[in-house]
Amino acid sequence: MPESKLRIGLYPGTFDPITNGHLDIICRATKLVDKLIVGVAMNAGKGPIFPIEERAALVRAETDVIAHKTGIIIEVMPFESLLIAFAKQVGATMIIRGLRAVSDFDYEFQMAGMNYRLDPHIETVFLMASEHHQFISSRFVKDIATLGGDISSFVPPLTYERTLARLQKK
Repeated sequence: MPESKLRIGLYPGTFDPITNGHLDIICRATKLVDKLIVGVAMNAGKGPIFPIEERAALVRAETDVIAHKTGIIIEVMPFESLLIAFAKQVGATMIIRGLRAVSDFDYEFQMAGMNYRLDPHIETVFLMASEHHQFISSRFVKDIATLGGDISSFVPPLTYERTLARLQKK
């Protein structure tokens, strides 16, 4: 299928670290698109524990299995521009956002409205986190790991190892 005819979705996030909840949304997003771009945002304001290049490499490693299993092209790309500008740059026709709780909705609703105003040709699609992953957030994962708690059920094995190693360095 020609690139211009592909349904290209963009799933943006900081992914610091990538969680099983993120992977659930990515897996489900592959049912909606022909190609999925996972945009790893710089977002220095969130105080990431991993540099952007390492976050992108972890996301790539963790999503390779999904790409292989689904046959969908998944590309991982770091970005530090305005989200809608990045979406245009990669040819996305939809931005995919995961919702965990009602508290996420207010922020995401406002962002979707602003993005639509900036480019009405790019739709925002919301996917509800599955009930098993609704409470997982990267922030909680980092907090739990920093305080010595077990994060193994919240992140995939490679991310688990790298997160613990990174926090031990600090």
